[in-house]
Amino acid sequence: MKIQARTAIAIALIAALAGCGGGGKKKVRTASDIAAAKTTTIGVNAYLWKASLETLAFMPLLQTDSNGGVIVTDWYVNPNQPAERMKLTVTILDADLRADAVRVAPVRQVLQNGQWVDASVQAATAQKLEDIILTKARDLRRVTVGG
Repeated sequence: MKIQARTAIAIALIAALAGCGGGGKKKVRTASDIAAAKTTTIGVNAYLWKASLETLAFMPLLQTDSNGGVIVTDWYVNPNQPAERMKLTVTILDADLRADAVRVAPVRQVLQNGQWVDASVQAATAQKLEDIILTKARDLRRVTVGG
């Protein structure tokens, strides 16, 4: 009788856990998980959004869409290189703070005979900007989580 009683209790427990959703295999979220996925009323990761805006603060902004996760700068001319200008589009692709959740698309032009002409951008430029944004976003998250 004891084996039948244990079996009945085990079946009842399994049925109760299954009714909770996930059959007892519910993932426990830590503060770090919650912070990594934290979004506010915007549609993308708040840390990546803020880090992107802070990183691009020196450039004039043309368009920002926090729901779509897009930041477009206007042309920026470096005072040390007045014959060259840059324009950036930053796209945040996810609500989670992940390395592949941010994309930077730079456009570069040079002044030739009084006309702005498209020029190539060094391959590492976009990667460096993405790394700066990610590092800043991780720092923001670390300060918020308190670790």
